[in-house]
Amino acid sequence: MTGRRRPAPAVALALAVATVLAACTGADGRPAPDPVPDATATPSPSAQVRATDTTSPTAPFTLVAEATDVEASLRTSRELFAAAPVVVVAPSGQPAAQEVAARAAVELGVPLLVGPAPAPAAASTDGSAATPSAPPPDGSTEAADPALSGELDRLGATTVVAVGDVGGLGEGSAGGSADDGPEAGTPGRPEVRRAAASVAAVADATGLRLGAPASTDPSTFAAGVAALGPGTLTPAADLTLARDAPLDDVVALAVDTPEQLASIATARAAAVPVHLVPASAPNPQATASVVEALHTAARPRTLALGAAFAAEPALEWKVRSAATGVQLPAGGQLLFPRHQFVALYGTPATTTLGVLGEQDAAASVQRAREVAAGYTGLTDRTVVPMFEIIATVAAGSAGADGNFSNEQSVAALRPWVDAAAAAGVYVVLDLQPGRSDFLSQARQYEELLRLPHVGLALDPEWRLGPDEQPLQRIGSVDAAEVNEVGRWLADLTNAHALPPKIFLVHQFRLDMIGNRAALDTSRPELAVVLHADGQGSQPAKQATWRTLHGDAPAGVAWGWKNFLDEDLPVLTPEQTVRDVSPVPDLVTYQ
Repeated sequence: MTGRRRPAPAVALALAVATVLAACTGADGRPAPDPVPDATATPSPSAQVRATDTTSPTAPFTLVAEATDVEASLRTSRELFAAAPVVVVAPSGQPAAQEVAARAAVELGVPLLVGPAPAPAAASTDGSAATPSAPPPDGSTEAADPALSGELDRLGATTVVAVGDVGGLGEGSAGGSADDGPEAGTPGRPEVRRAAASVAAVADATGLRLGAPASTDPSTFAAGVAALGPGTLTPAADLTLARDAPLDDVVALAVDTPEQLASIATARAAAVPVHLVPASAPNPQATASVVEALHTAARPRTLALGAAFAAEPALEWKVRSAATGVQLPAGGQLLFPRHQFVALYGTPATTTLGVLGEQDAAASVQRAREVAAGYTGLTDRTVVPMFEIIATVAAGSAGADGNFSNEQSVAALRPWVDAAAAAGVYVVLDLQPGRSDFLSQARQYEELLRLPHVGLALDPEWRLGPDEQPLQRIGSVDAAEVNEVGRWLADLTNAHALPPKIFLVHQFRLDMIGNRAALDTSRPELAVVLHADGQGSQPAKQATWRTLHGDAPAGVAWGWKNFLDEDLPVLTPEQTVRDVSPVPDLVTYQ
């Protein structure tokens, strides 16, 4: 059963057990799900059991990237809870207090909010000991924080468990401990029960017999809270709540930092599974376990928790892509720099254009694996075999369409693409458009480019003007046309939740790509590769390699080609890795 989605704020106050369990209509006009009480709770027959009300985010993807732990906790509460008669609050910037409070909140099944640290004492003007600030007019020593108070009001909170030195609650002493006993709430405000940031003090205030923290290292707290299960401890009778149904249509991603403790705890209190991503790489595509977890969860709504997510471009697509479960051999979906690709180049149509066409598809798979195996262990990257299939072959005659390019059919290429997929071989389709243009030809292969293991290559050498023919001159393309194709391919990748694709552009002379500095490398859906495919002596090839690297656009990967018949000499895998600097991300054999 799934909690309700975005009902109007409701206040569930002092409902008798029979009332809570009776069928009723939610604030959104639909029947409310049956509450799920804590099976271990044993309130007396006369006790009143109050109920939480959970709610799913309305959008398939929701980003909670507020900058502070206070703001993030409030936002997460608004996303997942419509009502909570009991709320736990912990002080900002104090991970140890938040860790204990998080475990209490998950046990109770209620939000964990973060309040401001109490105001410091006012400094004396004569240099003597500091004196407390003057109390607010209502007699409390700490003014109520408007944002915190507003969320407590929205939730209909009648009891607040304050763990640690929390300010902003607008009642009594800003300090204190459970020994002070529950404080009577000011009319219109919740009762506040204060406890020091220790399991013993929390037990006195709530009845929850929490164990000692698994670790005192704050860097482990997020993982510990994310792993918490549903409540199994028995709280005090007056804190026993009937829980709303678990939110079984929501999964959460959280950046693995202490600042996300409250948000993670609130998600777990609503029975939402939470999977962590490292703060250094907050991309769900980068981590194999996250890709697998999102795929296994198969939930239609994702909640992303963490300020670091705000700087992650196209995060919504990255989540959808990761949820497909597609993974590269090293795990995850990112291409570079963790992988090195080793490709056979050619076309099934002929044996004269490269080694790929010298054998059938099954034999080509085996050959690609054997060639790639020569690079295994030479770097710390995972080596991936690859086909670069010439899908459109520049021709010496105009042909029926007059474009001096022979376009192979999707049906002819499909067996090769499928054989590669089954064997873990990546595929790039290469275009030699003649008098056509790259985008028109790329569109002809959209069916294949919708597959997760198929990328695209553009060969400007064979991009000709309206009066030109192949082999009369070396062709060229302007960066504007390359970018047009890149946008189309990136949009296709995004629309179909595909992993990032290799987008390769061949070049062995600077004038082959006009205005190269304008190449767009900003789309995370694409890994742009500049491929140096000149042939000849090694000093000449190395000079071309260095020239192409000069003033290259930032963010590109690099490809190097070894010609088996034309290079003098042909580099071995060890020589390719040792002598070509930087080490190529892609090595192609023709």
